[in-house]
Amino acid sequence: MALPALGPALPEIILALGAIAMVLVGAIQGERSTRLLEGLALALLAVALVMVVSGTGKLLTFNNGFIVDGFARFMKVLTLLGAGAAILLSADTLRRQGTMRFEFPILVVLSTIGMMMMISANDLISLYVGLELQSLALYVVAAFDRDNAKSTEAGLKYFVLGALSSGMLLYGGSLVYGFTGTVTFPGIAAATAGGHAGLGLIFGIVFIAAGVAFKISAVPFHMWTPDVYEGAPTPVAAFFASAPKMAAMAMVIRVFIGAFPGAIHDWRQIIVFISIASMALGAFAAIGQTNIKRLLAYSSIANMGYALVGLAAGTAEGVQGVMTYMAIYLATTLAAFACVLMMRRDGKLVEDISELAGLSRTNGWMAFAMAMMMFSLAGIPPLAGFWAKWYVFLAAINAKLYVLAVIGVLTSVVGAYYYLRLVKVMYFDEPKPAFEKADLGVRTVLLISALFVLVLSLVPAPLFDSAAAAAKSLF
Repeated sequence: MALPALGPALPEIILALGAIAMVLVGAIQGERSTRLLEGLALALLAVALVMVVSGTGKLLTFNNGFIVDGFARFMKVLTLLGAGAAILLSADTLRRQGTMRFEFPILVVLSTIGMMMMISANDLISLYVGLELQSLALYVVAAFDRDNAKSTEAGLKYFVLGALSSGMLLYGGSLVYGFTGTVTFPGIAAATAGGHAGLGLIFGIVFIAAGVAFKISAVPFHMWTPDVYEGAPTPVAAFFASAPKMAAMAMVIRVFIGAFPGAIHDWRQIIVFISIASMALGAFAAIGQTNIKRLLAYSSIANMGYALVGLAAGTAEGVQGVMTYMAIYLATTLAAFACVLMMRRDGKLVEDISELAGLSRTNGWMAFAMAMMMFSLAGIPPLAGFWAKWYVFLAAINAKLYVLAVIGVLTSVVGAYYYLRLVKVMYFDEPKPAFEKADLGVRTVLLISALFVLVLSLVPAPLFDSAAAAAKSLF
């Protein structure tokens, strides 16, 4: 039997070999190696990024269970950028808190391999392997500050609910296999090409939808998100909000568009329900929040709902809208979390929204960056967040999903309240003492993310065009 071609999976293989080498370095040198391992992790992610970007065409390997196309490359770039930013955000912050361990960059690299596998999965087995590789690393990362009761609780909640969602996904996959006789996405697509799926297959789709909804923290499987965001160390919360969301959304698109294109009328109802519930809960539940990390958690739930509006359309234009949305969401969220990591007084991070009072008079640049991110998340023109919502709502309208688009616009208006409240606190309240100077990694992430959002606000076309080319590879 001939060996499979390894070329398409070379970025993942390099990351895996690099992770093994990092484990050896960490085991030999112990905690002295943390700075070296952070540098190695960033170098590995950069090499993988270059290899992903330089690839062309549609490639299949591992008995067609692993696919690399334009869609996979686009989402992998976002995932790798998110993982790299997480290491930059965490390095000095965790070290200052005394919680940095040499295992942290290794776990980030291992979870990134799982995310890249999820994005390139072309059958249910490779999808599950990638999902578990990502999840096992994230369970540990969530509880990384093991002496902190909140962090340990966050890790335990994420583990228990994550195991439940994995079980549901696996059960759904077994039903789909049982009723179609295949685990490959093209095979499942061929089996459902006749139109409506049978009752057994619909049950399978529902269970798969439940499993993937947990991974993108969509309602009603969102319950872990606020607790994990608040309890986990802030750099870890930034990681949860960025790279894993990119991979999970790519997985959702790959499953529904790749495996069930013929059953769109069956799964569209599920996606529409999850989307409306996520937008509504994210908008209303965030209003009463005083902790900025919990507010960003509910914001994340709402944003996943907006992204699913594009998927509900089930068209190339809809997928293009989702990809544009996720790219802008990544930059905006990383910048927002960088600002949260700059909220430090007397050597301790503060998380209460009231601590931002009068920030415009003590740190004008930080206040400006944070205000820009809040306006962008609220979807106020001409910022990048407006274009993100414009493209997904336009796709929904063109697919005649008028009610969904209208509900999306209305929840955006509600959501604008709590984003603008932060701006009001920063610019109009009596100032509190200035924050301490932020670490270099945090300032770097904030600068790059803010510039990205600013450039996209003025010229969104290049991102939208590249997302369009990538979305076409799925259809």
